[in-house]
Amino acid sequence: MSKEFLDDDFLLQSEPARRLYHEYAKDMPIFDYHCHLPVREIALNRQFENLTRIWLSGDHYKWRAMRTFGIDERYITGDASDYEKFEAWAATVPYTIRNPLFHWTQMELKNPFGISNKLLNPVAAREIYETCSALLQTEDFRARSLMQHFKVRAVCTTDDPVDSLEYHLKIKEDKNFKIRVLPAFRPDKAMAVEDPSSFNDWVGLLERAADMDIRNLSTFRSALEKRHDFFHEAGCRVSDHGIEQPYAEEYTEKEISSIFGRVRCGKRLEPEEILKFKSALLFELAVMDSEKNWTQQFHFGALRNNNTRMLGRIGPDSGFDSMGDFEIARPLVRLLDRLNSRDKLAKTILYVLNPRDDELIAAICGSFQDSSVPGKIQFGSGWWFNDQKDGMERQMNALSNLGLLSRFIGMLTDSRSFISYPRHEYFRRILCNLLGRDVENGELPDDMELLGRIVQDICYNNAVNYFGIAGLQ
Repeated sequence: MSKEFLDDDFLLQSEPARRLYHEYAKDMPIFDYHCHLPVREIALNRQFENLTRIWLSGDHYKWRAMRTFGIDERYITGDASDYEKFEAWAATVPYTIRNPLFHWTQMELKNPFGISNKLLNPVAAREIYETCSALLQTEDFRARSLMQHFKVRAVCTTDDPVDSLEYHLKIKEDKNFKIRVLPAFRPDKAMAVEDPSSFNDWVGLLERAADMDIRNLSTFRSALEKRHDFFHEAGCRVSDHGIEQPYAEEYTEKEISSIFGRVRCGKRLEPEEILKFKSALLFELAVMDSEKNWTQQFHFGALRNNNTRMLGRIGPDSGFDSMGDFEIARPLVRLLDRLNSRDKLAKTILYVLNPRDDELIAAICGSFQDSSVPGKIQFGSGWWFNDQKDGMERQMNALSNLGLLSRFIGMLTDSRSFISYPRHEYFRRILCNLLGRDVENGELPDDMELLGRIVQDICYNNAVNYFGIAGLQ
């Protein structure tokens, strides 16, 4: 007899798994330590006009599926009406079978909208759209209320060093809103010297943000340090780097100074010069993080903007990226060892996009652990193309085999949507099912107290202790 789809025991395939989820994981709060939520929308407590605006706008996961299904771009990122775009998505959903989007779609309709008795398809589209859009006009479905509904205690957003953080500061001043909304320092553009024109435009923004002239490498560093200090005062305790691979070339101060001068004159750099500059700056940013006891995050392996025609038409972050096959191990070890040798290795989270690198990263993490904090070097959760059932299981299996799953800091949304939090539920069900299956097979003891405590730690407690954000216990 087949199980009912998306029932209370969804993904929980054993009695121990069901106990672990329902008794230990289900009601844990959320610390979403890496996301792309628009801070302005939290500050202003945005009310969304309709389901399309909160669900489809900016969601390149859904956009990729719609393109694959053959939907015209007008109904994805074009000028079609909001309902026409939703209708196109509803037509796509039944054909996303075995893609995680099928699960996420129904989970997000169930929670928070309470739609559990029907699947999204063209027949149900109008009723679901009108029901959800009507709910979005109520106070319980504004941005802040949705975060509270999902028991979010804290989020770390993704912010450029030149950002004013004005909306973070507004939220911080609002004593009636208890969720911590903290910035994360994302200095990718400070390293992007491969495009001199864009780099120099960004340096101009940095000059204004830091209120100082940038005349040479030394003043460039000083401006970045000034912004790093500003972010720290605003509550930031996390940096994030979205880079293809680790950078750890050998270089001299004289070389980097000369390279900076050349790029500031608008000259295109040689490939080896680009790598040296990125290596130098990445190291210096890591030292800043260490000196303030921040956590640094590295997202490796994305091959971005593959479709140049569509990049020119609708811009980046639109669903035209893929996994890459960059070298990771040797440069990563050089970078971590270079920092560790100088006692400047901050708490570090490593994410990889290509699953071939899972065991590689789990093994490297073990080479740089110390007693300063449990799990100091973290193998980050299944990311982007891996934040589905298989990818999460692969990541947790690699971590279990080569590290300590019990010290894992768990899941994040990496999302721009206020209704993506069921991804935490998805992760928790998968985690409990992994452990429950081992209990059922006699590979783990049937000790619910021990396993339940570990589950709760992975869901929330480990992250709270790891990042050291006061007031979240």
